Amino acid sequence: MRVILAQPRGFCAGVVRAIEIVDRALQQHGAPVYVRHEIVHNRHVVDNLRQKGARFVEELDEVPQGAVAIFSAHGVAQTVERDAEARGLDVLDATCPLVTKVHVQGRQYVAAGRTLILIGHAGHPEVEGTIGQIPGKVLLVQSEAEVAKLELPVDTPLAYVTQTTLSVDDTRGIIDALLRRFSDIVGPDTRDICYATQNRQAAVRELSKEVDVLLVVGATNSSNSNRLREIGSESGVASYLVADGSEVKPEWFANVRTVGITAGASAPEEMVENVIDALRALGPVDVTTMAGREEKVEFKLPSKLMQPLAAREV
Repeated sequence: MRVILAQPRGFCAGVVRAIEIVDRALQQHGAPVYVRHEIVHNRHVVDNLRQKGARFVEELDEVPQGAVAIFSAHGVAQTVERDAEARGLDVLDATCPLVTKVHVQGRQYVAAGRTLILIGHAGHPEVEGTIGQIPGKVLLVQSEAEVAKLELPVDTPLAYVTQTTLSVDDTRGIIDALLRRFSDIVGPDTRDICYATQNRQAAVRELSKEVDVLLVVGATNSSNSNRLREIGSESGVASYLVADGSEVKPEWFANVRTVGITAGASAPEEMVENVIDALRALGPVDVTTMAGREEKVEFKLPSKLMQPLAAREV
């Protein structure tokens, strides 16, 4: 069996930064440190950090007063920030800088007097955080059909922002529907969708041209991982989302010559290797990596984590 690995795949700069924030917090403060929600949407990452001493909570009232509290990469509402301050928590914000950029854009549009439309998935932590960062009403739109149902005058001053992990194609369709329906609307180009999301989706489109089956390594609650699987399916390739090698089913590969593997932005490379090992258990495997874009993006850590450990201990 020939296995082709997508390039790029796996961890993005925002995920690397978030995980490093938890690791450094544990080094500087010792266990436990408290993380509100999953730091990123991947069980293996969360379990690894939990073993090191991170404690994952749903709400801040589970965090002892004065303790170290870390906000996940998806971002939080302003009410959560105020709650943390009122409880005297030592906050480290692991919100992805590209998500923060959306928050800033949204506030600027509202300050300019525009009604804000957020293109995203209801209930997703990033969407909830973004809505909670905007001082005004936010209209959530999930599809082109929902654009048609918006009860707004055609000339309403509008603006839109997007969840960073959506399918570029789906987002473009919704934006086009908004532009067709409303006469006074502004917003960022689809290029403002997270670079890592775009790169991984483009790689899957290319990979799908060469493979019989596509495996996406990622969590079921990971938006960008689900989009990758959907893109594979839309390309006519049998596509499956798996957390690790234990979820690989032999019947998927009957009479299959070539398998493509990619990974969502929060999936560690060790899980990709674990899936490859599961394929090797079925027979000989030849692994190659497709040509693709090399990502060199790095995001800075919070300044208080950049101090030397010795200085923190004095």
